Amino acid sequence: MIIGVPKEIKNHEYRVGMVPASVRELTNRGHQVIVETNAGSGIGFTDQDYLDVGAEISQLASDIFARADMIVKVKEPQAVERAMLRHDQILFTYLHLAPDLPQTQELQQSGAVCIAYETVTDARGGLPLLAPMSEVAGRMSIQAGAMALEKSRGGSGMLLGGVPGVEPAKVVIIGGGMVGANAAQMAVGLGADVVVLDRSIDALRRLNVQFGSKVKGVYSTADAIERHVLAADLVIGGVLIPGAAAPKLVSRDLVARMKPGSAIVDVAIDQGGCVETSHATTHQDPTYIVNDVVHYCVANMPGAVARTSTFALNNVTLPYIITLAQQGYRKALLADEHLLNGLNVMHGKITCEEVAESHHLPFVSPVTLLS
Repeated sequence: MIIGVPKEIKNHEYRVGMVPASVRELTNRGHQVIVETNAGSGIGFTDQDYLDVGAEISQLASDIFARADMIVKVKEPQAVERAMLRHDQILFTYLHLAPDLPQTQELQQSGAVCIAYETVTDARGGLPLLAPMSEVAGRMSIQAGAMALEKSRGGSGMLLGGVPGVEPAKVVIIGGGMVGANAAQMAVGLGADVVVLDRSIDALRRLNVQFGSKVKGVYSTADAIERHVLAADLVIGGVLIPGAAAPKLVSRDLVARMKPGSAIVDVAIDQGGCVETSHATTHQDPTYIVNDVVHYCVANMPGAVARTSTFALNNVTLPYIITLAQQGYRKALLADEHLLNGLNVMHGKITCEEVAESHHLPFVSPVTLLS
């Protein structure tokens, strides 16, 4: 198989779909890998590093899209990239289609086989290809929130952990999954007063075992969200419904009643955000203010720590890349129900129920298409 690795073109996105060590695993198996020039430069890899492991370097992304059987990326393809996709070409990357109708429609028009990292599952019901980026984003959310609270950035001027004689900031984390647990770990480490809201009693029990009395686990209801958000200095939105748009759990009215100078970091923004006043921002211009509340809603947060993120992502995507290359997409998808859950769009049809529901479009069973 010919595998193509284009350079990421989203704003301040320095990650790369495959590091040289991953490429070597494919070339050692007899596959051809084409890497766009400087694709790995943002994390310290030169074209020569890729040449040394058997890759071919291409000067143009268009050449890669024209020749490759499978495109391996990190972020969702931008409009110029979607226009280059071909019928039956495999696209393996993060997609986040539920809040993005234009991308969904253009992927349908391409006829490509689009497999989303974020909806691939495992035997335990987890999301193994989303987990490492959720870990990174969860940890980064506290860093971003701490900066948003600085007075020069529009915040209240609070230090998250306080100092002796001064109370710490109250951090309210909505969602106790991978993002929430990692955010809680960082917030506890900085000495903040931490509350985590979740509807899963099992998740709250896990947090209790991990943090004990350092984290207050609260069952999430509209009343609990209102009460704790209004008292918060920093709110972290870490809600996820796999494949679907994030529910709006913090209303515009609630934001208007929050403490002036408080901050929101909406990690769920990739799936549309869980705060009604959220809209996607970039690393170049990460924050904005609504009703005196600082909003940080960068849609590719892990891109800021691109080297760590790329290696963490490659660790989990590589086995699937190898399987797709060795077996082809039909055999690989039919043989693995968890990889099959990653199939979002194929030959113009939407094969992820949550995406179809989000856009009120027809859903087609992936097994039906593949058979």
